[in-house]
Amino acid sequence: MEKEEVISAAANYVQDLLKDEGSGHDWWHIFRVWNNAKHIASKEQADMHVVELAALLHDIGDHKFHNGDETVGPRMARQWLERYKVDEHSIDHICSIIKDLSFKGAGTSSAMPTLEGKIVQDADRLDAIGAIGIARTFAYGGHKSREMYNPDIKPVLHDSFEAYKNNSAPTINHFYEKLLLLKDRMHTESAKKLAEQRHQYMEEFLNQFYAEWEGEK
Repeated sequence: MEKEEVISAAANYVQDLLKDEGSGHDWWHIFRVWNNAKHIASKEQADMHVVELAALLHDIGDHKFHNGDETVGPRMARQWLERYKVDEHSIDHICSIIKDLSFKGAGTSSAMPTLEGKIVQDADRLDAIGAIGIARTFAYGGHKSREMYNPDIKPVLHDSFEAYKNNSAPTINHFYEKLLLLKDRMHTESAKKLAEQRHQYMEEFLNQFYAEWEGEK
């Protein structure tokens, strides 16, 4: 099967798998990450086939929806890629990217050793910030029945992945525990430029949110 056909098959598979997802991790999230990844990769000397497949398959088995099991996503991706006869080297690379992609807490590092991995991670993080990032954050908070904001519960900069993924704090806390940290964790120059504007938008949103909360506006 030609590479273009594999990409098309992957897109169709993910679109069907996530079509009814309502937490902000739906097909359109994948679509945006895929487009962001292609845009960034076009400016780098990257393996576009690996970038596209990793972007398309990165959330098919998200640990957040599998009791924190980080092995589900790479395992599902491997099974799908083997079915479509993708070469073993590319499969290993793609599954490694998916395994290491997620943010794991403010006090943890998430090393991404390859250029392709850095590109997909940047693309995924760009979709977690800015206007769309704000919308996705509240969609996920509602999905998990979390309070929108509670001034008595302060943000925590988690020092382990276990602490981070077991957190159930109000949605506003997530801005401080993750989203506002992402700008400085981008790898590529293209993502850094996009992240600056999106980061500023989130800060403006938070200022407006607190002003309205206090009845000042």
